[in-house]
Amino acid sequence: MTGRHVLAVANQKGGVAKTTTVASLGAAMVEQGRRVLLVDLDPQGCLTFSLGQDPDKLPVSVHEVLLGDVEPGAAVVETSEGMSLLPANIDLAGAEAMLLMRAGREYALKRALAKLDGYDVVIIDCPPSLGVLTLNGLTAADDVIVPLQCETLAHRGVGQFLRTVTDVQQITNPDLKLLGALPTLYDSRTTHSRDVLLDVADRYDLPVLSPPIPRTVRFAEASASGSSVIAGRKNKGAVAYQELAAGLLKHWKSGKQLATYTPEI
Repeated sequence: MTGRHVLAVANQKGGVAKTTTVASLGAAMVEQGRRVLLVDLDPQGCLTFSLGQDPDKLPVSVHEVLLGDVEPGAAVVETSEGMSLLPANIDLAGAEAMLLMRAGREYALKRALAKLDGYDVVIIDCPPSLGVLTLNGLTAADDVIVPLQCETLAHRGVGQFLRTVTDVQQITNPDLKLLGALPTLYDSRTTHSRDVLLDVADRYDLPVLSPPIPRTVRFAEASASGSSVIAGRKNKGAVAYQELAAGLLKHWKSGKQLATYTPEI
C-alpha cells in the first residue's frame, strides 16, 4: 500500500452507525497488519467513549490540537485493540466557534495530521453536522464514505451533504473522492430497506457500497463494553466490516474498484 490514506466517515444525520463504522473498520484494518489512527471530531466523544476512554478525564484532546495549543502526538492515546486515537470531548464544541474566527480554519486538522508519522490509515469520525469540524474532516481526507441508515427519512439530508462535498472539492480539497454510501442497520428481509437503497442510488447517482452492514444487537453491546464490534467476535456485522476493510485496502493498493451493492427487487 503506497503512502498514507485518510478516510472520512461523514453524514450530517446522527444515528446512522457512523462511529461504529469508524471503530470497526479501524479494528479490521489492524487485523490486516495496518497501523491505524482514528480521529474523533464529534464533541459528544462517542468514538472516544466506545473505545474505552473517558472523555471527561482526557488531559488534552483534539480540541487543543486543532487550536494549535498542543502538538498532535501529545494528545494521541492507544486503544486495547491496537489502534491509536486522537480523542474528543465536549471542549470541541468550543473549538468550532474559535476556529470560525481564524483564517484557514478548514485546514487545521490537515496541518495536525501532517505532523503525525507512522500510520498507514487515518479514519476520521465527523460530527453529525455540516459545520467547520466536518469541513476540517473532509479537507484532510483523501476519500469519504457516507453511512446511510436504510429508513425513509434517513436520506433527507444526503443531497445537502453531497453539495457540501462538492463545495469542498471545489474550494479546499480538489482531490477528495466520494467512494459512496454505505448501507447500515440493514435488514435484507424487508422490502422497505431495499426500496430506500434503490431510491438513494437512483436519486443521487451515488454508488452503494457492498456489503451492506446488517442490523445486529452486537453493535450496542460493543460500544457499551468499550471495544469495537470486531473484538473477539464472529457475527454478521463484524464479517461485513472485515469484508469492507479488505476491499478498501485493495482499492488503495491497486486501484481495484470497490464492490457495489444492488438490492434484489
